[in-house]
Amino acid sequence: MTPRALAAQVLASVLQGQSLSAVLPPAVARCESNQHAILKDLCFGSLRYYPKIELYLRALLAKPLRSKDIEVHALLAIGLYQLVYHRNADHAIVNETVAATKHLKRPWAKAVVNAVMRNFLRQRETLDAKLATHPTFSSAHPAWLLKALGHVSQDVPLEDLVNANNARAPMTLRVNTLHGSVADYLGRLNLAGIVASTTSHSLQGIQLHEPVDVNQLPGFAQGDCSVQDEAAQLAANLLLLNKDHRVLDACSAPGGKTAHIKEMQPDIGSLVALDNDARRLSRVRDTLTRLGIDVDLRLADAALLEDWWDGNLFDRILLDAPCSATGVIRRHPDIKLLRKPEDIDKLALAQSRLIKNLWPALKEGGILLYATCSVLPRENDEVIEGFLNDHENGLIHRIEADWGSETRFGRQLLPTVNAQDGFYYARLQKGPL
Repeated sequence: MTPRALAAQVLASVLQGQSLSAVLPPAVARCESNQHAILKDLCFGSLRYYPKIELYLRALLAKPLRSKDIEVHALLAIGLYQLVYHRNADHAIVNETVAATKHLKRPWAKAVVNAVMRNFLRQRETLDAKLATHPTFSSAHPAWLLKALGHVSQDVPLEDLVNANNARAPMTLRVNTLHGSVADYLGRLNLAGIVASTTSHSLQGIQLHEPVDVNQLPGFAQGDCSVQDEAAQLAANLLLLNKDHRVLDACSAPGGKTAHIKEMQPDIGSLVALDNDARRLSRVRDTLTRLGIDVDLRLADAALLEDWWDGNLFDRILLDAPCSATGVIRRHPDIKLLRKPEDIDKLALAQSRLIKNLWPALKEGGILLYATCSVLPRENDEVIEGFLNDHENGLIHRIEADWGSETRFGRQLLPTVNAQDGFYYARLQKGPL
């Protein structure tokens, strides 16, 4: 099957509610290796700009396609994405998109796809003028999300957030300093012809000027480095670790922060890593195996202490809570389609429940580091405020740093073109009752 037809199946699955991370890998496995980059671009690109492309399709289709023909709708979206954002010849894009109907076993759709795409080419200037003032068209963001982002920061223009979300994410590495210094690894990259530079905020971070396959990274298979965004690399340092600590990583998948803790403190007293999803926990195990790291991995819901906790208190708890992921939209553009406004309050309640239920497992004087890859205050400062209002022994352990911006209770990083993702951190210390 062609990359375009496979991409249409992937996009159709996302439109039906599945995540890109779940449906893309099987499609990649069915694709010729020299076509992987094309497939991924078609999937990520069409999702990145889908809110805008959907407005085009509404104007071009005389009536919506039937739900059972969602793959044809997806194929049209992919074709329009290429016509707008690729430099390939228009006639080649149209011909290849029309040809993909055969691979999707929808030969009847050949005429529809051909007509829609050619009408788009004829009408594009008129459509662009008509839709120019539509916020979703200009931003490629759903209206509710655009409104929510408008309340995120008084210092960063909404346009900057939109541009960061629509940009391609940079590839950032975390150097395993147990195997060598950052400077040494930069030298190894240079010898391999990979241009890179150190990150601004993480002491272990290196950002590549252009993404590469991980198999091209020197020593990757041997655990000399990991792929991890700079913002996520800050967690291990914020825990203020020492080797005698008993540490819990409460929601550990995909394992980058778990591994970083062990790299920072290889002789740490105890490190327990939980996740409530067996498939995701398997990814943690694979990550740790590649790095040669051994921790106590457990399949469990962190909020249900009675199911996994032995009663021994932790000095440090890292809670990288499930969230809206609005700080990493550029890495997961399907968020624009899958996330709904009503999800935010539900997530905030789940986040509050996790902090509340984990609090008894923390020693007096211990630190709980709350983290999300969200930029929405409802999941960040408001969650912390609610917890502090209900817990007299909850204290803010102020984060003094030169990155992000200080909020009432923590620090917020916003996604930035050619820099870090959006991330929030708040550090809570347990005081006496």
